[in-house]
Amino acid sequence: MPKEKDGVIYTINLRRLYWGRRSNRAKRAVRMVREFVARHFGVEPEDVKIDNTVNNYLWSGSITKPPARVQVYVTVKTESGEEGERKVAYVTLANVKDVED
Repeated sequence: MPKEKDGVIYTINLRRLYWGRRSNRAKRAVRMVREFVARHFGVEPEDVKIDNTVNNYLWSGSITKPPARVQVYVTVKTESGEEGERKVAYVTLANVKDVED
C-alpha cells in the first residue's frame, strides 16, 4: 500500500475483459478499474470515485468493445464523516485531451 502521495498514474490492462461474454464488457471494465484502484491504495471499492471522463472513455466503444487499456490518474484524500475518517480514491483520466466529447 503506497503512502500518502499527491497522485499516481497507472496503466490498467483491460484485455482480460475479452475472455468473457460480449454483452457486459464495459460494465466489467468499470468494475475492474474500481477493484484495481482499491487493491493498490488499500481503500474499499465503495470509496473509489470514478470521474465521468474515465466512464465515458470506457463506454466509448459501446458495451461490447471497451478499450484494451486505460491510463488513469489516482489521488487519495482523507475525508471525515459521521462514521469517522476514511480514505477516498479519486480516479480521473490521465490524458484528458485523448477523449472525444
